[in-house]
Amino acid sequence: MDVLIYSLPLIIGYLLDLLLGDPRWLPHPIRFFGQLINCGDKALNKGKYRKTKGFCFTLILISCIFLFFYLLMLLLKNYPVISILIASIFVFYGLANKSLIEEANAVIKELETNGLEAGRKRLSWIVGRDVAQLSENQVRIAVLETLSENLSDGVIAPLFFYAIAGVPGIMTYKMINTLDSMIAYKSTKYLAFGYTAAKIDDWVNFIPARITAILIAVVNKSSLSWQFIWKYGAAHASPNAGYPEAALAGVLNCQFGGPNYYKKKLVNKPYIGKQYRELTSIDLYISFRTNHLVTFVTLIGILIIYLSLYCLRIFI
Repeated sequence: MDVLIYSLPLIIGYLLDLLLGDPRWLPHPIRFFGQLINCGDKALNKGKYRKTKGFCFTLILISCIFLFFYLLMLLLKNYPVISILIASIFVFYGLANKSLIEEANAVIKELETNGLEAGRKRLSWIVGRDVAQLSENQVRIAVLETLSENLSDGVIAPLFFYAIAGVPGIMTYKMINTLDSMIAYKSTKYLAFGYTAAKIDDWVNFIPARITAILIAVVNKSSLSWQFIWKYGAAHASPNAGYPEAALAGVLNCQFGGPNYYKKKLVNKPYIGKQYRELTSIDLYISFRTNHLVTFVTLIGILIIYLSLYCLRIFI
């Protein structure tokens, strides 16, 4: 029965994400997480000792989320049907593959249907860089960079932490990731207050980012992707983002990275790959297909591990 309690929510949550994505009308725990973080930011991110206050605030939020979901699932332990239903809902909330692909596709559709300015504007919804000076091809590059990086953050890492710690694991990871997206900026306002959030996010994404990169290469059977991972994975300013980006750039044999403006300041990021070329609809199709394949393979891998551990326990 244990294997079903953990496996069924994984399957149901995956299917729900595949079918529904992230409807804007649906109440979402991540929005609640964001409200909590925003309140703490306004109350604490001022005056002296910002780093210490950020440290305490971050650890308290992360601990409270883990404890809340641990106690919730513990209370439901004797009600397997309800437990599976609740767990399925939170797995669904924890995954973002369909919405990620939909947002990426929306940028490209705007670009192709309504022109460069419309594409830039839609891109600004999903990236932090300044978009005003980007060419059509740079918009496409930004979309695919975001797609590969967020495949790790929004899909594989949540699945990884669900596999390790169930619903408390996936929801705690989502809080960490939300903290990182809201307060972990290298700016005067957030450098001290968001320091702990940034470091924890780097730590928890270390393994998932590399798993994502490996799976991108595997599902595409791309030897060049392996070369890119080895050569460019660690070149990125982020200790993690470069690996899935390098893997996808290798699959497409194109060039990612390079200088970009963030809040009107030039940031000289390293290039990933040497072949700068115009990206096409085929590249987009390959990237979308890659996201679906990597997600599905990860799901199957976790289910196989669950079943293997269950069988091992029976025979031992």
